[in-house]
Amino acid sequence: MSRRALRRLRGKQRGQEPLGPGALQFVLREDDDAEEEGPKRGPAARRPRGTGKESVRVNNRFELINTEELEEEPVVNGDKSDCMPTDTMVSGNKGRAKHGNTETKKDGEGVEKAAASEQSNSSGKLRKKKKKQKNKKGTTGETLENGLEDIDRILERIEDRGGLARPGPPPLSSRKHVLHVEHRHLNPDTELKRYFGARAILGEQRSRQRQRVYPKSMWLTTPKSTWPRYSKPGLSMRLLETKKGLSSFMFEHSEEYQQVQHKFLAAVESMEPNNIVVLLQTSPYHVDSLLQLSDACRLQEDQEMARDLIERALYSMECAFHPLFSLTSGTCRLDYRRPENRSFYLALYKQMVFLEKRGCPRTALEYCKLILSLEPDEDPLCMLLLVDHLALRARSYDYLIFLFQDWEAHRNLSQLPNFAFSVPLAYFLLSQQADHPQHERSAAREKASVLIRQALTMFPGVLMPLLEYCSVRPDATVANHHFFGPNAQISQSPALSQLVSLYLGRSHFLWKEPAIMSWLEENVHEVVQAVDSGDPTVAACESRRRVLYQRAPRNIHRHVVLSEVKEAVATLPPDVTTQSVMGFDPLPPTDTIYSYVRPERQTPVGQANTVALFFRSLLPNYTTEEDRLQEERLEEEGGGIADGLDRVQGLNRLMIAVREMMANFQFNDLDLPRQENRENPENLENPEGQGRGQSQGQGEGESEGQGEEEGEWD
Repeated sequence: MSRRALRRLRGKQRGQEPLGPGALQFVLREDDDAEEEGPKRGPAARRPRGTGKESVRVNNRFELINTEELEEEPVVNGDKSDCMPTDTMVSGNKGRAKHGNTETKKDGEGVEKAAASEQSNSSGKLRKKKKKQKNKKGTTGETLENGLEDIDRILERIEDRGGLARPGPPPLSSRKHVLHVEHRHLNPDTELKRYFGARAILGEQRSRQRQRVYPKSMWLTTPKSTWPRYSKPGLSMRLLETKKGLSSFMFEHSEEYQQVQHKFLAAVESMEPNNIVVLLQTSPYHVDSLLQLSDACRLQEDQEMARDLIERALYSMECAFHPLFSLTSGTCRLDYRRPENRSFYLALYKQMVFLEKRGCPRTALEYCKLILSLEPDEDPLCMLLLVDHLALRARSYDYLIFLFQDWEAHRNLSQLPNFAFSVPLAYFLLSQQADHPQHERSAAREKASVLIRQALTMFPGVLMPLLEYCSVRPDATVANHHFFGPNAQISQSPALSQLVSLYLGRSHFLWKEPAIMSWLEENVHEVVQAVDSGDPTVAACESRRRVLYQRAPRNIHRHVVLSEVKEAVATLPPDVTTQSVMGFDPLPPTDTIYSYVRPERQTPVGQANTVALFFRSLLPNYTTEEDRLQEERLEEEGGGIADGLDRVQGLNRLMIAVREMMANFQFNDLDLPRQENRENPENLENPEGQGRGQSQGQGEGESEGQGEEEGEWD
């Protein structure tokens, strides 16, 4: 009978038998049978001898578990904190010995002393090992630090010489970079959970967990199961250069993607959205087609489908990211002059607009910062006209103030009407928060009053339209004053009027609170008093307005077109409104950098409009496209010139015949013969002869007219 069956008969399971002091010592062998034999009981269990293979002696079987971790833990009074003291273990063994162990107390005491001595020796060895490891760690840490310092010095020298350096985040500082983007704020579910709770947002997702597919994780979008299966459409990203800590990237189109792009441009020129739908069936992740079809769905008030197409476009472009391209560092650049990069700008902008309409201003602000970080100096979509609005809506007053303080010195943000009025409003809203100390609130209120007076002095044409938007009637002193009267709006330049209309049409509802209106009224009266007293800053601001706002740049016009604010769109100049604006590339830059050129598109005659071809055939120099190409080919070969001339003469004769046929068309009134027959009853007897005579007369007259026409042509 086996040993396991004997234990079951005795009622003792494995691990429940009484342990003697010798049970703490056992031998690990390389044989497979060592596990079944188990440790030998009794004090006579010692290390075997005479074997060629070395065996390991272990005093405590728990030392085999994570020995490296046990060595790193602190040692107290020569014993480890996790291990049980030997005294308690021996006393426990003595208690068990009363019920079935036949060993004597003397042997137990001897084993206890031996175990204690061995334990102290092992603890001393562990102390020495720990000290050695500490020394090794210290030396390795010092060498690593020295190596990193040397690498940093080398990189600094390379940057100073104008060479290439690896792209990375900006240097660490006490405050984050003004264009720093946080990944968690790019997900709208994070903001919606804060508003409505996780159960309301994740309710639908939990019900679909059984059918859940685990796609590639993305930061900008979450792939949906309803989307077509993703396959690489031929879109990729390439690192152009890295200079002074900034990395320049660009999207690249493969040859297959270029062919799809040419088909897309042809579909856009056809002005038929169904052609784009057919193109997306073969290329479901073509970015420009998704953007253009999204605009068509939005115009048809299918907002859900329009948003889904934009998310699919972002997913396609995010799958093509370069490994070094970072959304959050603020050091990666995309040149808007390259047509391949514009799709990413426009997809981010349209996604930001959808997020704002969805009620996620904090997420929309993060997208705005991301667009601004791609090219902050040029700002092709002019996001500085929008970032203040989103910051106020998201209640990120500290960020708006930090941005204004950081960029005012080199960007003159106070010269933009939106920043001139939004920053003092942010200070005032900070002063209204009860969780701030009283001295901070009073300082913010005073700063807000100073800035709003400067804004009213610089842009007096903003006040009256703002009050009209808010349905507030000003008092007679302000309404009849020449500084804020109708002359203030008339004297504005068209460029300044466009900026004011854009700001008021977008952010006027932020001023409707009674507390804000009362604060604004106080400062307006102080500005009126300063104007009446002849403050020199008023004249300085007036001269500055005349010099600065002569003409709006192209990026502002592009922003107005994308914003679709009716008041601002109405102020666009004629040179912008007369040209065609496409949703996939509105107002492209004049200095575009083309990576490839679209081949000239030749429209076959059979695919053109029949009516257009007929009227074109009436022209004297009309020839078909195929005939023209054939004539050119024959002329190059040097033969077939006579055949080409005969063909041209035949077409001319055909043209003359068509003109004669058109000249012979006459539409007679059918009621005239009836009236003549009623007046002359005699004509009723022979109506056929009369008709025959009239037709002959008409034929003679026509032949004479035809002869005259032929004489004129001769």
